[in-house]
Amino acid sequence: MASNPPPIILQSGKNPKHSIIWLHGLGADGQDFVPIADELNLPVAVRYIFPHAPMRPVTINGGFVMRAWYDITQQPPSALTRTGSDAHQDAAGIRASQAAVESLIKQEVANGIAPGNIFLAGFSQGGAIVLHTALRQPTPLGGVLALSTYLPLAASTPDEMQAGARATPVFMAHGRSDPVIPFTLGSASREALLEFGYAVEWHEYAMQHSVCEEELRDIEAWLAKRLV
Repeated sequence: MASNPPPIILQSGKNPKHSIIWLHGLGADGQDFVPIADELNLPVAVRYIFPHAPMRPVTINGGFVMRAWYDITQQPPSALTRTGSDAHQDAAGIRASQAAVESLIKQEVANGIAPGNIFLAGFSQGGAIVLHTALRQPTPLGGVLALSTYLPLAASTPDEMQAGARATPVFMAHGRSDPVIPFTLGSASREALLEFGYAVEWHEYAMQHSVCEEELRDIEAWLAKRLV
């Protein structure tokens, strides 16, 4: 990701003590969720970091080059594969994006932000990356927002997740009519996280593959309780 443009960084006030690293979905860029910074009314100053996924060919889109956190070779399954292998998933791409997010976490820590005050958020592909990454952190984060997404590499997760990460709270949201990432896949991912010992707050909405106003207000309320 060295050739990528730098992340977009915004601050909602002076001297923020909390950071939110927010990942966009397939084919978008860091600009996609920048309006969130104005739409969320939070009780403290926050530094928002909106990174850009690298440009790469995406198999499911005929090899067309676009911003993607990892390659997709087939449509997401309707159920979560938690045994056997993580076949048909771009494990190398997922882990490379994990490393990129971990680099941003380290930068925030170097800037004086405690790990417990760092939140990961992501939509669709970006949500998959933040879920994957949060479960593998040795130190709990402030929380993870996984929107219209699923748990990637689920079969590898039990052996790779860190015990300390179980203290990281999870907000998951999904549209009941999502045609891109099936609602059943998001729901199965929630069940897996619960079995792994995570505290998951689940929200579902009458929408497709998008973000709605009701969801934004729920995100706002969830964050407000944890931004202390």
